[in-house]
Amino acid sequence: MLQIAVASGKGGTGKTTVATNLALALAGEGPVQFLDCDVEEPNAHLFLHPALGEEEAVTIPVPAVEEGQCTACGRCAEVCAFNAIAVLAGHVLTFPELCHGCGGCTLLCPEGALREEKRKIGIVQGGQRGELVFVQGKLEIGAALAPPVVEAVRAKEQGMGTVIIDAAPGTSCPVVAAIRDVDFCLLVTEPTPFGLHDLDLAARLVAELGVPAGVILNRAGEGDELVEEYCQRQGLPLLLKIPFSRNLAAIYAQGKVLVEELPQWREVFLNLGREIGRRVGR
Repeated sequence: MLQIAVASGKGGTGKTTVATNLALALAGEGPVQFLDCDVEEPNAHLFLHPALGEEEAVTIPVPAVEEGQCTACGRCAEVCAFNAIAVLAGHVLTFPELCHGCGGCTLLCPEGALREEKRKIGIVQGGQRGELVFVQGKLEIGAALAPPVVEAVRAKEQGMGTVIIDAAPGTSCPVVAAIRDVDFCLLVTEPTPFGLHDLDLAARLVAELGVPAGVILNRAGEGDELVEEYCQRQGLPLLLKIPFSRNLAAIYAQGKVLVEELPQWREVFLNLGREIGRRVGR
């Protein structure tokens, strides 16, 4: 199995465009699974159009108080690092929206007055497009914990073929959950000062995680050459440059993919996949 994550330091760089085109190109060569781990704004389905199946709920355990056993000692509030429990005037108040599901309060309650209930924070949904297996996660509106939903999506990895993981933009916890322990990470950026700044953040993150990485430069030719110079200084391979083009932008805007609308791009993304495989010895 070859796991390729596609990430970016900022939104709007073309990350999902790269991920979906790479997945469709490689799907003609063998088993491919696409995992949309951008669970706050999943949109890969708009390009891939999979036939979606049933949903599975993603839950975390949150505390509930057994009033008859509680002595309001305050131990639960002391151990909660996220202020999801408070003791006021001899009563224990719980705030499920703040709970991270660690279970510490339930474990350490001296009276055994806390039990755990499941709280739904998102869903995982699977689907299929031809030979391409598709999985996406969606965070519930108002829920604050994206990593458990990302982990639930990644738990659907089938352990064979190529897995393409579309991570959220940025460098926060959901991104870490999406790209941790993958074989290779593609960092998609643009030739602007903003693109360079956020590419540097993303490159530092993957280096900290010990994940090999390469760069995709989207809208090449429109901005400056600072990104290319950065890649040379940092020893980051620049694996592909996608030119700035009105024609390409129109294809994106219509929710279409390059490898189907412009067949020459299929070979480009096939070669990209082969180069990644070569770099990781697959």
